[in-house]
Amino acid sequence: MVDKKKVRRSIRQLQRVKTWQLVVLLIFMSFVSATFLRLNNIGMVERREAVINADSIGDDEITQVRLYDLQRYVSAHMNTNMGKGVYLESAYNRDYNTLLEKVSNDSNSNGNIYKKAQEICAPQFSVYSSSYLQCTLNELAKYPASSNLIDSVSLSPNTYLHAFYSPLWSSDFAGWSLLVCAVILIMIIARLISVGILKLLLNQHYKSI
Repeated sequence: MVDKKKVRRSIRQLQRVKTWQLVVLLIFMSFVSATFLRLNNIGMVERREAVINADSIGDDEITQVRLYDLQRYVSAHMNTNMGKGVYLESAYNRDYNTLLEKVSNDSNSNGNIYKKAQEICAPQFSVYSSSYLQCTLNELAKYPASSNLIDSVSLSPNTYLHAFYSPLWSSDFAGWSLLVCAVILIMIIARLISVGILKLLLNQHYKSI
């Protein structure tokens, strides 16, 4: 009889908190977690855009500061995966043009072909871009010596690609809210299993109930 009372008491204690109440709490916390995860991703996008904007301006020092800020944020917050990363296109185009200018010379029979190309392309573009670079290459291609000039310029685009990786879990609002969701889910599962086992014991061993 004592054992039966203990089982009944255990069932009553488990039933004090209703399963539907835990489910509602889980749904609420899931919404909170999704919100914080979304905010983390938005924070990454904003910092990535700041890097791109700094690169387009052409200030390498500011670009490096923005890159460090992006790296620090991504490494400390979950759900901030950058995909393929951020590519410093403007920096690449500037450096490529600088190399073209260095390898060009006035001893060519056509004169300084790089300077001639810039006289045509520079007025068409206000900033360094892929279109600006393509215009320069198109103009250089009009001269016989341009193939050797272009081939002598070696600059890997991968050097200008920066990719940072976010942790699977981070100790921020998103991480802790997800942890709370996991705890609530475990409580629901454990509660259902416990009640089921206790009722099974009553049905099998105490036929009078």
